[in-house]
Amino acid sequence: MQSTELKKVIQGIPKAELHLHIEGSFEPELMFKIAKRNNIVLDYDSIDSLKKAYKFNNLQEFLDLYYTGAQVLIHEQDFYDLTWAYLTKVHSQNVVHVEVFFDPQTHTDRGVPFDVVINGIHKALEKGERELHISYKLIMSYLRHLSEAEAFKTLESSLPYKDWIDGIGLDSSELGNPPSKFVNVFEASAAHGYKLVAHAGEEGPVDYIWEALDLLNVVRIDHGNRCLDDEVLVQRLIDEKIPLTLCPQSNVALNVIDKMEDHPVLKMLDKGILATIHSDDPAYFGGYMNENYYETAKALHLNNSQLQQLAINAFEASWLTREAKAKHIAQVNSYFNSLD
Repeated sequence: MQSTELKKVIQGIPKAELHLHIEGSFEPELMFKIAKRNNIVLDYDSIDSLKKAYKFNNLQEFLDLYYTGAQVLIHEQDFYDLTWAYLTKVHSQNVVHVEVFFDPQTHTDRGVPFDVVINGIHKALEKGERELHISYKLIMSYLRHLSEAEAFKTLESSLPYKDWIDGIGLDSSELGNPPSKFVNVFEASAAHGYKLVAHAGEEGPVDYIWEALDLLNVVRIDHGNRCLDDEVLVQRLIDEKIPLTLCPQSNVALNVIDKMEDHPVLKMLDKGILATIHSDDPAYFGGYMNENYYETAKALHLNNSQLQQLAINAFEASWLTREAKAKHIAQVNSYFNSLD
């Protein structure tokens, strides 16, 4: 398929994004605008110099810049603007459902109140649902490089807003911070009715995926690249229909894989794993949903049937109601049928 035709096909697919960190959608132009509004001087003298810093050798180098950018987010309007910018962008790419991560500890640790963070994000998500017809779920992540005690404080802060929060995630520096570090707070989070997911098997070993499943009792694995190291685990993921939310451009940018041609998503699809594609931190990794679909499809020579399966898998893996899933999947099927 020619690149122009492939891009056109991908643009038309109704899509669900399940692995997106809202702080990771912070485009340099908006970062500079909010920094100026809040009288904050960035370490970079221009948008171009900031963009040139987006070359990472590993996850930690990215996180260092990610947390630097987040420093300019102070007021409710800042979080609203960040979230609204993301929603308008993905609306232009035919994304119709999002499940968004936010990292409250990134902000509360520097004195920004929890309510300021969540109010800004929630108002934008509500407007997105009303005006852009993008349905949403909100996932609060614990930062794994911090202690479980700190995660418990975040859990307590979230409880007045539990009607707005659908699930709990686990992100940040994976190596040396296994899921087992957070068993108690995940159990407590589940008791409050939160669904559970965790980043595992991105840079960390396959053991971390087992821990996320067996100790944290997650319903979905974020990343999970390393699952192919263990055939027993692969069979479990298939049997239990446990989704993986893969992020191809992120994997290349952070050197989880050397090049896109090495991405495991096609092998996963062929094995029957519920594999899905998302953007992770699109402002930093070179693309949103359409770019991730396109670069993956181009490198792995995905056909329309495989693209269709990826789109269906994302709705299957979502936390939408059974009726909403069926509606969106029917739209995906109708779209691809129209291409024949």
